[in-house]
Amino acid sequence: MASAKDQDVGKELTPVLPVLPRADAGHQAEARHFHPMVRPGVGRSGRRIQLLSNHFTVKLHDEDAVFYHYSVAIKYEDERVVEGKGIGRKVIDKLYQAYSSELGGKELAYDGEKSLFTVGPLPQKILDFKVILEESPARSSASGNGSPEEGNGKRAKRLLPAKTFYVEIRYAAKIPLNSIAQAIKGLESENTQEALRVLDIILRQQQARRGFLLVRQSFFNGSDSRNYCDLGGGVSGCRGLDSSFRITSGGLMLNMDVSTTMLLTPGPVRNFLLANQNVREPHQVDWGKAKRMLRNLRIKARHTGMEFKIIGLSELPCNQQLFSMKCKNGSGDGQTVEVTVYDYFAQLGIQLSWSAHAPCLDVGRPKKPIYLPMELCDLLPLQRYTKALTTQQRAALVEKSRQKPPERIRVVTDAVRSNKYDEDRMLRACGISIDKQLTRVDGRVLDAPKLQFGNEEFFPQKGRWNFNNKKLLEPKHFERWAIVNFSARCDLSHLSRELINCGARKGIQVGRPYTLIDEDPQCRRAGPIVRVEKMFELIKAKLPGPPEFLLCVLPERKNSDIYGPWKKKNLHELGIVTQCIAPLKINDQYLTNVLLKINAKLGGLNSLLTVEQMRSIPLVNMVPTMIVGMDVSHGSPGRSDVPSIAAVVGSRSWPQVSRYRASVRSQSPKVEMIDALFKLMPNGEDEGMMRELLIDFFQSSNGRKPEQIVIFRDGVSETQFNQVLNVELDQIIKAVNHLGVEKFPKFTVIVAQKNHHTKLFQDGAPDNVPPGTVVDLKIVHPRNYDFFMCAHAGMIGTTRPTHYHVLLDEIGFSADDLQQFVHALSYVYQRSTTAISVVAPICYAHLAALQMSQFVKFEDFSDTSSGQATAAGGHVIPELPPLHDNVRSSMFFC
Repeated sequence: MASAKDQDVGKELTPVLPVLPRADAGHQAEARHFHPMVRPGVGRSGRRIQLLSNHFTVKLHDEDAVFYHYSVAIKYEDERVVEGKGIGRKVIDKLYQAYSSELGGKELAYDGEKSLFTVGPLPQKILDFKVILEESPARSSASGNGSPEEGNGKRAKRLLPAKTFYVEIRYAAKIPLNSIAQAIKGLESENTQEALRVLDIILRQQQARRGFLLVRQSFFNGSDSRNYCDLGGGVSGCRGLDSSFRITSGGLMLNMDVSTTMLLTPGPVRNFLLANQNVREPHQVDWGKAKRMLRNLRIKARHTGMEFKIIGLSELPCNQQLFSMKCKNGSGDGQTVEVTVYDYFAQLGIQLSWSAHAPCLDVGRPKKPIYLPMELCDLLPLQRYTKALTTQQRAALVEKSRQKPPERIRVVTDAVRSNKYDEDRMLRACGISIDKQLTRVDGRVLDAPKLQFGNEEFFPQKGRWNFNNKKLLEPKHFERWAIVNFSARCDLSHLSRELINCGARKGIQVGRPYTLIDEDPQCRRAGPIVRVEKMFELIKAKLPGPPEFLLCVLPERKNSDIYGPWKKKNLHELGIVTQCIAPLKINDQYLTNVLLKINAKLGGLNSLLTVEQMRSIPLVNMVPTMIVGMDVSHGSPGRSDVPSIAAVVGSRSWPQVSRYRASVRSQSPKVEMIDALFKLMPNGEDEGMMRELLIDFFQSSNGRKPEQIVIFRDGVSETQFNQVLNVELDQIIKAVNHLGVEKFPKFTVIVAQKNHHTKLFQDGAPDNVPPGTVVDLKIVHPRNYDFFMCAHAGMIGTTRPTHYHVLLDEIGFSADDLQQFVHALSYVYQRSTTAISVVAPICYAHLAALQMSQFVKFEDFSDTSSGQATAAGGHVIPELPPLHDNVRSSMFFC
């Protein structure tokens, strides 16, 4: 809710006359539908550099070729629809072998589901086929008698009966290949994306036939052990390749890059469970958790070689779980007896050890179980792990998947050669050939902006700088503070002395802390919320009044359970600035980084772009300009009950572009579009996110209202660009209109993407491209306004450039001015002494969303309350607790 002070300012901003719709106010933007803008030109500034990109030129030798799209329906004999992609591919491959003449000798490209493509038409628009697949020993239907295995050993060795499928192919549409040629020339075509999809399907089909795992545009060879790296917890990273066709200003390109997916580590089920739950012995396994983890996984029975899918676990351990079994007698009539799974296998001469006292795997049907002892079962390879990785797993993945530029170049070029695309019959049929060399592209290296510290100006070298012998630009001194320690092994006296000394060297006067508080040992086993409450009882008892700052030492370096409740207590209830640390070693560099965060949170400035002081940023310093960063943080994979957190940050204290304030809201899970930028209440008040940022800009900028607003949006794909322009921007326009302005602001909207597969390399050099590298030629869009930028110095692995898309530019930046501006905003990140990979407003929005998401980490989402919104699926969206007035305008997220 807005404070009384904010409401007064809102009235001050509102004009006497009623606000007119934007179109009536002399600005036509609201009256029309926005589309991403056309590139106005390319940049010229900077040092020229020759680069390579992981794009491979694709030649179209027959632009008149036409793809024919057919819908495919595959059914069993009993009319059931075939749903498995693997079965569908086998059926279509068999159909091609058996009915080539009926298909007119056409090559087929099948997507594994319901679409099939050919070059040129099939003989008829509707074709029906009968296909018979002879299957090898594998899983058949459950016998239904509760048997621990499907039949006896002799039966398992026989071939299963052949299966009959009925395939119907119906004509759907034509997709001319020349739509790609038209798009390369910058002409719009409704068939372009479909044509690219067909080409991608051709490549995926090739990999599927080689037995690779397909994950969207990526493929993985699970049979090569060199592709695996153990991440712990029964999870392995599998390295593969990502391939996709892209239309660029340099023509059609194949973008090939290294990709990684997470797989369950194949092997004995026992080993997987122990690793997954981080225990040493089977009796320590949490079987409820194991049941959830194992459900729907595929296993192979070691004693029969047959494959099954796990549907659950038996209710009783193996030596107690009974099932019905028919025993043969001399007359041939069978008598049904009850026998335990353990005894059954003992009769077969198979002695079970640890799994005798563990549940069995149920691989049957819900009402017809089939039980198998775990120690006889192995997890099959190539099973994806889709849950969120732990901090340790994520760190291991980053460490083990790093590749220096020369290695990555070798991997992708070897892949293009080894895949032998020139021999692919379908690609040859449509007249396509793929170059085997990386694309050469011209780049430019922009000069680093000059930074101002407390006592000097400085040009960063190689995207880096430090505060050795330097003072912070605007240090914030603090006297009333304390250190609290949640059972971490840390010498608090030594920490406080070193922090005070480091602050003195950086120009911050840090008084001696009021007190050093260690957690009561009796609280260590309590829940995180209780531990925080008990700590604040000690703080209130030992401090004479509210502190202006608290330094909190956590026992875990990452993802401490205490972090969320601690932040919520300080920022929501008490309005106290706090900094959490978990030091491994205390030295000047570590303490300097801590002080940078503390100073920014308390309202200080560590450094500034010199051009901010000189008012010489083109088009920004001369006209009141607000910089906005927007991002949405989503819950872990599979958690549909956890709300997404939307964060918007806005610059303040114009003409500076280094200070920001955040506004954060919860919204429906997994929804990327921000829905609370403008939120009109029944009383006519706007309680949206932009309102408080606009008011803050007005308050902190000497009563100036923004006449220009530059919006940086993170986390959206090309398919969502129109929503950014016509949903989110529309809300921002309404928020501005609602407050009222004499002169309506101009907007520039830029999307930043990191989730792509374009890489840049220096030709013949072992290192990454230099910081400030920008590319806006050859590998960019042929029509729309985009560019790639590596603002940071990539020290480890291969640098991933940020892909910026300029969707709208009413302000009218030149290409050089805009690229320089974006580059400069990578140097104003107050918690770092390096240029960062994406502009600071986006990083701040990401941090704010991430930190506020910790507020609801321990909430019970099943409860409802009158103050909460409801998602489309009926789920209640818990509202975020509002920030305390003392910290709401601070850079608490820094």
